[in-house]
Amino acid sequence: MTMESLLGEIENSIRTVRRGDVVEGVVVQAAADEIMVDIGLKAEGIVSGRELARMDEALDMSVGEKVLVYVVNPETAEGHALLSIRRAMAERAWREIEERYHNGEILETSVIDANKGGVIVDIGLRGFVPSSQLVSLERPPNRDASEEDLLARLSELIGRELKLKIIEVDRRRNRLILSERLAEREMRAQQREQLLKELEVGQTREGVVSNLCSFGAFVDLGGADGLVHISEISWSRVEDPGEVLHVGEKVQVSVLSLDHESKKIGLSIKRTEKDPWEGIEARYPVGIEVPGIIIKIAPFGAFVRVEDGIEGLAHNSEMSLEGRDLLQEGHELTFRVLSADPQRHRMRLSPIDLEERLGHLMAQPEGEELAPSEEPEQAVAAPETEAETGSD
Repeated sequence: MTMESLLGEIENSIRTVRRGDVVEGVVVQAAADEIMVDIGLKAEGIVSGRELARMDEALDMSVGEKVLVYVVNPETAEGHALLSIRRAMAERAWREIEERYHNGEILETSVIDANKGGVIVDIGLRGFVPSSQLVSLERPPNRDASEEDLLARLSELIGRELKLKIIEVDRRRNRLILSERLAEREMRAQQREQLLKELEVGQTREGVVSNLCSFGAFVDLGGADGLVHISEISWSRVEDPGEVLHVGEKVQVSVLSLDHESKKIGLSIKRTEKDPWEGIEARYPVGIEVPGIIIKIAPFGAFVRVEDGIEGLAHNSEMSLEGRDLLQEGHELTFRVLSADPQRHRMRLSPIDLEERLGHLMAQPEGEELAPSEEPEQAVAAPETEAETGSD
């Protein structure tokens, strides 16, 4: 081997580094005021005592230990490279955060501070969660709450563990923004996917009422909401879900339907209870007389509650015109069962008390005239009031 080729090999074996590189080296000398690190250059690099004074952990380094360093200057006037352990740690943290950001990871960390705009967290570097991206922040009933009140509520989050997702990384501006709202949305989406895989039609699950609306109730099954239609809340007629349920209430639900494409879950509360129509024919044979409460007047007849979950229809054809005019919602009368269909959940009824009242009206002595001030309608209405008082 010629001298020229030998010098070439030596030159090639020496690492080439630039300002801003983060490289791994080996500690060759450790002192309180200086650490010397071999990073493969012609001369060792130096971590200055000024930096070591701000890093107590650096004093524990021993000869032969591997360390990650940031190249501040690849070659000073003294011939040494100027290195920084603190900047290397920050650089490594930025690189890890950027990787987590691109991977879409959900991080868990605690709140370390708060200001009027949000809270500060530590994920290797200090990050900021704006108040608009916080789910854990209790919202005041008054939207015009003062900044002092907002800061007080934000300060209550200090020390609390949050699940967060990185939404902005800007190293140049030293800006790191995170969101709890987006993290929760993604976690719920993941939970929904998992739940849809586990659920089967006919299963009974426990859930919590999360919202009420005019057409039903939403129930949280543990990460995913299902809808209980108003017709599936109870075997009895329900006009307003808020009359029988409240938000936060634990309920047993039966899975009615699963739509994996639209991610929709249909639920029922009443299907977890025994169907009151089972054995209806034995309990209410044709011809039996039963008490019932009129719950709704329709153009074709009256709906009657016989017991919880059992409603029947007294059709107009079972009543005279005068009898239909006597019906009022909330009144209790006696009805005769004409038929009961457990499959279709239908019962036909005929009022008894109503016909007796009409019979009483028709039994007035012949030739008895109404008082001149009485209208015919009033003469009919007066016995209705008496019958109503008697039935109540």
